[in-house]
Amino acid sequence: MSRTYAGLPALPLFLVLVLAACSTPPAPASAPQAGDTEVALVLANATVVTMDGANRVISPGSVAIDKNQIVAVDTADAIAGKYRGRERIDLTGHIVLPGLINTHTHAAMVLYRGLADDLALMDWLQKYLFPAEAKTLSPEFVRVGTRLAALEMIRSGTTLFADMYYFEEEVAAVVKESGMRGVLGQTIIEFPVADAKTPADGLTRAEAFIRRFQDDELIVPSVAPHSMYTLDTATLLASRDLAIKYGVPLQIHLAETQDEVRISQERYKKRPAGFLDSIDFWAPITLGAHGVWISPEEVTMLTARGIGVAHNPESNMKLASGTAPVPGYLSAGTKLGLGTDGAASNNDLDMFESMRQAAFLHKLVSGDPRVVSAQQALSMATIGGARALGMQDRLGSLEVGKLADVIAIRTDQPRQVPMYDPLSHLVYTTRGDDVVLTMVNGKVLMRDGVVHTLNAAQIIKDARGAADLVRKAVQ
Repeated sequence: MSRTYAGLPALPLFLVLVLAACSTPPAPASAPQAGDTEVALVLANATVVTMDGANRVISPGSVAIDKNQIVAVDTADAIAGKYRGRERIDLTGHIVLPGLINTHTHAAMVLYRGLADDLALMDWLQKYLFPAEAKTLSPEFVRVGTRLAALEMIRSGTTLFADMYYFEEEVAAVVKESGMRGVLGQTIIEFPVADAKTPADGLTRAEAFIRRFQDDELIVPSVAPHSMYTLDTATLLASRDLAIKYGVPLQIHLAETQDEVRISQERYKKRPAGFLDSIDFWAPITLGAHGVWISPEEVTMLTARGIGVAHNPESNMKLASGTAPVPGYLSAGTKLGLGTDGAASNNDLDMFESMRQAAFLHKLVSGDPRVVSAQQALSMATIGGARALGMQDRLGSLEVGKLADVIAIRTDQPRQVPMYDPLSHLVYTTRGDDVVLTMVNGKVLMRDGVVHTLNAAQIIKDARGAADLVRKAVQ
């Protein structure tokens, strides 16, 4: 038997069968089917603000997370085609971004919120704050205050905070309990305080704290000499040596007020930053809080030394401490983060408010509305803060391989409609209570306004009880 094809001679049947077999397309090689890679969680269908090197904004985008790491950031379709989450949170109509990094706090001082307002820094410290601390500070007081601060920060999207205070082991315990991250520094100061009678005692406590938490997953211990005007040179250098010995960050208040500049010039004939540089104070990771009274030459010096700066616009404005040279820092490429300072001088821990005020303050002072853009303000609160703390390799942006510290913002409130630019919305419109999801290290700490790791009702009750102690102390 033979078959005839148009334009071809008849062929034997066996040749027809051979040719037919040869013309059949080969079966496709086995390949993963859509959604075949299982991960712990997919945050799906949001506007994803990555804060990566290209400043990508993906809409609609999704983030795939497994264990404590980000495994993919891409369009929603691309993620859905490859990843299947054991849990999937649909965030249509939301903004997803890196968790906010508060580079300067005194968390437990939230219990002094509103205690004494409308005062200059030195009057506030010496006449009200220091006396109140002397009568009220205890491990329990710090624990109660830090829990209140952690509750406020989680609800407003802060996932990492840098802290300087006393009984820092209590702060660390609350960080572990809450699931947040902390760069925590045991404060060293020249006069007797609740947990150390001398600077030497403070150094001893600081070393013990570092040894206890140096390998912790959520806590980075640090050394926190209070300032150049509350410590002598020997103690400042001993603090530096301790930070270098253990490879941990060094935190210090830096050039916050004109009074500090005056004291420094009277004692050392140098400005605060210049004095610290002259004694080779800096550790490999050093964070200077405030950095207000810094000259252009000092900006250059701090940048060259790789020093991080924590800008605290609300505290600086409220205490009339001055205006930090933020445009100069940005132009020089300084490692610049953003902070709230303690809630005793702010009076909240809302990093969205800090972003907005940072942008507004420098536009006003400079007379240039282009200064400190929304992009720059948001960078200071995310990847900039990570750089200032030496943690940019693992935090501050949504990128593959980084730790899964992520937040989500709702955008359905009347003041948020319409939305043309998500970065503008985040800085100029969003408030802390717009946060609907807070995640640290791949673990959801808060969802839909409910914090899962802390007992909010008990924390509020305990904080009110602690406030009664403060009232009695200042009567």
